[in-house]
Amino acid sequence: MFNYLFAKQKGGDFVLRIEDTDQARFVDGAEEYIFDCLNWCGLEPDEGPVTGGKFSPYRQSERGPIYHEYAQQLVNEGKAYYAFDTQEELVHMRDRFKTEINTSPQYDHQLRMKMKNSLTLLPGAVESLLNDKTPYVIRIKLPENETISFVDMIRGEVHFNTNTVDDKVLLKADGMPTYHLAVVVDDYLMKISHSFRGEEWLPSAPVHILLWKYLGWEKYMPKWAHLPLILKPDGNGKLSKRDGDRLGFPVFAMNWTDPRTNELTKGFREMGFLPEAFLNILAMLGWNDGSGQEIFTKDELVNKFSIERVHKGGAKFDFEKAKWFNHEWIKRTTDESLSKELLRILKEKNIKADAYVVQQVVALVKERCTLLPDLWTTSYFFFEKPQQYDTVVLQQKWNEEKKRFFEEYIKKLETLTDFTATTLEPGFKELATSKNIKAGDVLLLFRIMLVGGKFGPGVFDIAALLGKKETVQRIHAALSQFQ
Repeated sequence: MFNYLFAKQKGGDFVLRIEDTDQARFVDGAEEYIFDCLNWCGLEPDEGPVTGGKFSPYRQSERGPIYHEYAQQLVNEGKAYYAFDTQEELVHMRDRFKTEINTSPQYDHQLRMKMKNSLTLLPGAVESLLNDKTPYVIRIKLPENETISFVDMIRGEVHFNTNTVDDKVLLKADGMPTYHLAVVVDDYLMKISHSFRGEEWLPSAPVHILLWKYLGWEKYMPKWAHLPLILKPDGNGKLSKRDGDRLGFPVFAMNWTDPRTNELTKGFREMGFLPEAFLNILAMLGWNDGSGQEIFTKDELVNKFSIERVHKGGAKFDFEKAKWFNHEWIKRTTDESLSKELLRILKEKNIKADAYVVQQVVALVKERCTLLPDLWTTSYFFFEKPQQYDTVVLQQKWNEEKKRFFEEYIKKLETLTDFTATTLEPGFKELATSKNIKAGDVLLLFRIMLVGGKFGPGVFDIAALLGKKETVQRIHAALSQFQ
């Protein structure tokens, strides 16, 4: 989202690139899920696999020969090398060279000369292994004890020593590039100017910077911003799917069923969040414009977003605050738009309702709604007669005098030609006064007759929307059951 806001603010293009080079982690349907989520959020890419663009293809799995060319160039220039070590040999290396000081040995400048690679083997042996199609990877050759620096748009100047970084694999044994090589090659060829990514990629920055330098593209390197993580509600560690499951809130934009396990992970959309609210929630996690404003449209976010205002530290996710955002957005959403959602719910329940009436119902209840399903839970009594009544109130308030009041009120209602809230209220209260009855007592009973309990919008608004016939029928039904 921050990439999108920044691109639009600067008059640039928002590019969607599918980085699917790790075939072991490929999941059917995941790509389509990404497209659907972006579409729901309104973050439409200007370039990508669906929209196309002048730098196609935008799937890294379809760009294999391009990466091979640059990997081979690096080997030829002595900036990368073939490594023929098997998995067993790599495991042995980590055990053999493990010390109290170095508890997790890496394939780096210290150990590369003790391994099976084109730096330690004679040229003839390397050529023979390649001709025999012996599996190999290509690793970058990091210089020893060099300081690598760059300016991060959020964190300022960042420094690394190459002694702390291993010789990352650039091309895997299956012929696929790793992220390290692919992202540099693609950013260059696709003319990427800015790239925002998670802070977990910060330790890989020196490898990427060296690749830009080794390939002769250093002056074209995009500006980077490494974004802070979204943290658990208690601030202790990165928010995960497991945390959401444990604490009862989603961490996915939309429902996702893992085809490998058939496990369903619930999403914000299906829980009843509006896309406008979802974007607003994300924007305020780690960013603010300094004004104290909290509710932003997408256009406002584009206009006001500033990478300098992104926090360096992670932001705690607060689900109660997320629901508050959604409540505010429901209040701001038009009755016509929300009525479509309520009509969809009614259709699922095989309830037929007039669209105009539904829109009026929405106008009455939407300020009581936090999530979209609340449109039904706050209004169902408009479409279904009460099945039971609040017996506690009846025991306290109901008597023969109240029964006679409502019998007379029915007669009064049947004479009305203007059945609106503004005409219903005065007549009701006048009748109560004439009978020396507290208006509040019979108002509560009237509400229970119409909806079954002590809830809902103004009781005369409810009656007006139900109409004269339905209101009278519900009073009759209640009278027949109240004791």
